[in-house]
Amino acid sequence: MASVIGCMGLRMYNEIWNGNELEKVYIAPRSWLRRISPSVTNNFLLSWLFDDLFFYGAAYLYITSRTADGYPASFDRLPFANVTRRDQPGPVFFGPSNELYFAGEKLDSTNVVQFLSPIQGIVYQSAQAVATALKLEAARYRNASSAIPAGILRQTGGEPLSGQELADLAASFNVARETNQTAALNEFVTYTETQTSPDKMLLIDSAQFQAADLCRLTNIPSYLAGISVGGYSYVSNQGARLDLWSFGVKPYAECIASTLSINNVLPNGTYVEFDSESYLSAEYTMQDEMPQIDETVNIGLPS
Repeated sequence: MASVIGCMGLRMYNEIWNGNELEKVYIAPRSWLRRISPSVTNNFLLSWLFDDLFFYGAAYLYITSRTADGYPASFDRLPFANVTRRDQPGPVFFGPSNELYFAGEKLDSTNVVQFLSPIQGIVYQSAQAVATALKLEAARYRNASSAIPAGILRQTGGEPLSGQELADLAASFNVARETNQTAALNEFVTYTETQTSPDKMLLIDSAQFQAADLCRLTNIPSYLAGISVGGYSYVSNQGARLDLWSFGVKPYAECIASTLSINNVLPNGTYVEFDSESYLSAEYTMQDEMPQIDETVNIGLPS
């Protein structure tokens, strides 16, 4: 989703009434539209702007310079983690904040463009789903790091070991089997492997379910995340792009474009939009992107 936001260009337009409907008339862009921040590219800035909206539900641009007419000429991104909203701590925001602090220093809110996502940040709306996914990933990594299947150490003779001694024995056995293919036990201890196949140790089914759960959380069609879905027997490249745009990316793109179109950024009646047509169209193919070689050219070695 961030790559889609980052790869699309921005354009400006006015609207005129043609007698039946409002018609878009594209106009020459302001200088900042091609380079919102002088220090980084739009690809970088827009992707991380989306990242703040996606995870936290808000994002910020600080106006660093203005033109003679008083409108912004350049911006810098303020990372969400470094901004504090004293009057609206969140996670639900009901409007722009008038008490913004960046790294402890109060900001003039008139110099801050505040992007408010129509969707609550995923770290707030479904913290349990995200935490479950992280724990599942940690469990899969732990299982994958062992060359020997999980099992049980059982004492079969000798003096009974205390709980601490059993814990120490298990810990030392784990260390030995992680660093060597062979672990040593005495005649009073046996190791019984569990009948667990590699796919169960890697929790593949659980990972598939959790991935689908996160797709539901982020409004992304499951098949775009490599999850098998019976209803999608065939999906074209153009159809996949349209689904990703329609279900996942469009609300955030509209949020960014609408915020950049408000009257404290642009004159009244001037609007910004993403050039989604070039992304959604099928005009760009591998044939177009690959350089064409003229077969009639002599490319032999020089004499």
